[in-house]
Amino acid sequence: MPEGPEIRRAADALAAAVLDEPLTRVWFAFPALKPYETELTGQVIEKLETRGKALLTYFSNGHILYSHNQLYGVWRVVDAGVTPETKRDLRVRLETQQRAILLYSASDIAMLTADALATHPFLQRIGPDVLDMCVTPQQVQARLLSERFRRRLSGLLLDQAFLAGLGNYLRAEILWQAALSPQHSAATLDETQRTVLSDALLAVPRLSYHTRGAVDENHHHGALFRFKVFDREGEPCERCGHPIERTMLSSRPFFWCPYCQR
Repeated sequence: MPEGPEIRRAADALAAAVLDEPLTRVWFAFPALKPYETELTGQVIEKLETRGKALLTYFSNGHILYSHNQLYGVWRVVDAGVTPETKRDLRVRLETQQRAILLYSASDIAMLTADALATHPFLQRIGPDVLDMCVTPQQVQARLLSERFRRRLSGLLLDQAFLAGLGNYLRAEILWQAALSPQHSAATLDETQRTVLSDALLAVPRLSYHTRGAVDENHHHGALFRFKVFDREGEPCERCGHPIERTMLSSRPFFWCPYCQR
């Protein structure tokens, strides 16, 4: 499943393609959304924002399209009038004179008003977004210490109610950055460890969003995100040199260095 950084980069690409341009064609696969096709034609997309792994598309008439990619959904940007050859099922088409954005395979899609957005069950349930620059390490540490979230980090870092936008690869990379075993809970950490973890819970996803996949051969732009442990079973840990191991935690593959993640 795409994690917060991937959804945010997708939103950036969609916005660059169609933002503030009148919609010339609107198409929805689901019957419940069909009435909005005519209503949205001629409107403009004013904003696209992410909340964890959900994407919100704001139209100039006040409607908001909620979508969640879940496991299989994916957005594509194409030229106007183009329908790519694919085995995926097209769910949404929003087209301007020049470009179109297409949503494939997703099933969690709804049209909302501002009031409905404020009470949407998923959005009400998730915690602060790790890519929201207003969220601070101090706020994260307070959540770590709350009774509600005092459980093992292996499960906590997959819980969208704790922090929205985290997922499996970020779980592994954050715990490696903090040099912590996944078996810890906040209660077993000392103050320094909690501070380091709180910083990593924001810094690692933000670095991934800004730099993952970027090429910086001249190293002019600071650190780039790359996997330290995720999907690197058997390779040497760059911190201590011991082999990275793979195990299963919370029904998901987990990669770590047992030697230096204490």
